[in-house]
Amino acid sequence: MTNSASRLPGLFTTRRLTSTPLELRSGAAWLASATPEQVDEFLEGLDENALLALPWMFEFWALPHQLPPDGAWKTWVILGGRGAGKTRAGAEWVRAEVEGPRPVDPGRARRVALVGETLDQVRDVMVFGDSGVLACSPPDRRPVWEATRRRLVWPNGAVAQAYSAHEPESLRGPQFDAAWVDELAKWKRGQEAWDMLQFALRLGSHPRQVVTTTPQNVEVLKTILQNPSSVVTHAPTEANRAYLAASFLEEVERRYGGTRLGRQELAGELIEDVDGALWTLAMLEEARVTTLPTFNRVVVAVDPPATGHAGSDECGIVVVGAVTEGPPQDWRAVVLEDASLRAASPQAWAQAALDAFYRHGADRLVAEVNQGGDMVEALVRGIDALVPYRAVRATHGKAIRAEPVAALYEQGRVGHVKGLGALEDQMCRMTAQGYRGKGSPDRLDALVWALTDTLVDPSRQWVRPRIRTL
Repeated sequence: MTNSASRLPGLFTTRRLTSTPLELRSGAAWLASATPEQVDEFLEGLDENALLALPWMFEFWALPHQLPPDGAWKTWVILGGRGAGKTRAGAEWVRAEVEGPRPVDPGRARRVALVGETLDQVRDVMVFGDSGVLACSPPDRRPVWEATRRRLVWPNGAVAQAYSAHEPESLRGPQFDAAWVDELAKWKRGQEAWDMLQFALRLGSHPRQVVTTTPQNVEVLKTILQNPSSVVTHAPTEANRAYLAASFLEEVERRYGGTRLGRQELAGELIEDVDGALWTLAMLEEARVTTLPTFNRVVVAVDPPATGHAGSDECGIVVVGAVTEGPPQDWRAVVLEDASLRAASPQAWAQAALDAFYRHGADRLVAEVNQGGDMVEALVRGIDALVPYRAVRATHGKAIRAEPVAALYEQGRVGHVKGLGALEDQMCRMTAQGYRGKGSPDRLDALVWALTDTLVDPSRQWVRPRIRTL
């Protein structure tokens, strides 16, 4: 085989790499999948300077979401889960802006703003952190931290000044040609600080900024994402698993996988709460349970689609277990499963509902019959003639039916197991004025019928105890 370094032409002509991002990612992918012999041959083919430079060449080692997109963007937003490598990407972008080919050569930027929630976080995370600017910088280009002036100074004269988002007015006056904004979504005065930074970002021919944050439902972030001059890269925590403790990944996935909070903090998704929603992310996280009680009742509720083909709405199928002993105000329930699906035929969703019934050893199947009337019962009994069945008919709008169920959550009387993310999304889009999501909230409707049958209407008591464990 020929010299392995020849597979990566031009990489080491300067400190910054000269190949395109695609070539760089291909080079890193080749090295990651190469045999030990190929790796040895590759390293032996490098001269001494290239070998010393290789660990500091981030473009070669970076994950795809850590590399700046092409184009004349103004703001690059890196959305990611916890530990997805956002801080490293921000620090390396600052390096790429301020450093030239040689230690004293100028780079594209000379004046940089480092903005975090507090000055302590700028210093401890963005500057001195394990993935901060100092840790990422090679010895001959490492900047000096001037503590009394709260700034980094590079050998070529470039300066990065630290700012706290708690003090937006401190950004009134200075001017910059680049900025790194960290964890914007949790800033208490986010909009004010962001606005002041935009007025200050006015030096050079094309001032730019990078935002590294785990997304949260805040207006300032949503506005930035909608700006035509913004570009976005995204990655979940899992993408950076090679640099994270396996026990950490196992634990957070076990505790938060399949939840709305997990989608936000691990998958890096922007989970939006609707103004005036009957349920919020915080309310649902408070309802999370890991230990199940002994249930007196288990109910499977079904909200059938209006039509019966593959293009129909989903069929809502939700399983709820309830403890219905003592005074009704002491009754409690846990949502055990969301088995909703988009079925190809009515027989398919009827079978799925009965499968959930058998899986949980339920006491009763409850189905809304506004759309199907007697056909719903006929479908179910055509599969199992003896299934305990109750038909329910909606006489009020969805929001009116949902309000007493939302009150149960406010009282702390309903718990959720993990894995109910799609159902919880619909819940957080239901307001007193109606549903604010796309399509029909079939999962939510099934939930409302299940909790109405077990807790809202206390006239039916069942006494078939069973022990449930996760």
